[in-house]
Amino acid sequence: MHLRRKLVVGNWKMNGSLAQLAELGPIAEAAKEAGGVDVGICPPFTLIAPAVTRSGGLMIGAQDCHARESGAHTGCVSVAMIKEAGARAVIVGHSERRADNHETDAQVCAKAEAALAAGLIAIVCVGETEAQRKVGSHVEVVTAMLAGSLPDGWEGGELVVAYEPVWAIGTGNVATPADVTEMHAAIRAALVGRFGDKGDRIRILYGGSVKADNAAELFACPDVDGGLVGGASLTADAFVPIIAAAAKA
Repeated sequence: MHLRRKLVVGNWKMNGSLAQLAELGPIAEAAKEAGGVDVGICPPFTLIAPAVTRSGGLMIGAQDCHARESGAHTGCVSVAMIKEAGARAVIVGHSERRADNHETDAQVCAKAEAALAAGLIAIVCVGETEAQRKVGSHVEVVTAMLAGSLPDGWEGGELVVAYEPVWAIGTGNVATPADVTEMHAAIRAALVGRFGDKGDRIRILYGGSVKADNAAELFACPDVDGGLVGGASLTADAFVPIIAAAAKA
């Protein structure tokens, strides 16, 4: 097994303001003190450029992108625009995008391919619904989603997978260590089966109501290489303990 640095990424979703960028300072300091952990924040598009100037070395990313370089796509943002703003990563295929905007695996794959080709880190999200877990199809659903959402190969950028059970996002419900271990093992097996040795180097994050009081337990699970954090990333007080937990894992 390759040693993989922990990665903790905050997804601000449709939250944030110029004033809230003051939170980045103490988050950046905590990241420096932690050591051995990569830390990033993905704010809304409007805050990417100012966040970069105030990042203190944090990785700043975007929450989505369009697969095309340019064109008649009103309201969309290309990877070139994201990169020009100073972002180094982009989240694609988040369950909220898949549900609210009806994004397919093929569309997510095209976005990931564009991001990687631009040299950005592509964080590809997968996860099952509560109904799918209840009938026992969760592993099959997630591995199929993974197969359809990842490009076959890449020369630039870094590919990261984020497992986010839909039923745990913003609900306060958290997957048990056994649930997480089962799914991350299945994802790792799928990655190695498809990409060989390269698949063992891909970081797999857990996301879904990650907080200070459960981060250590989650990050201690096999093949959990960090977290994709929602609400708890909006303030330094809530996010810093998660970074510290990743450093100790």
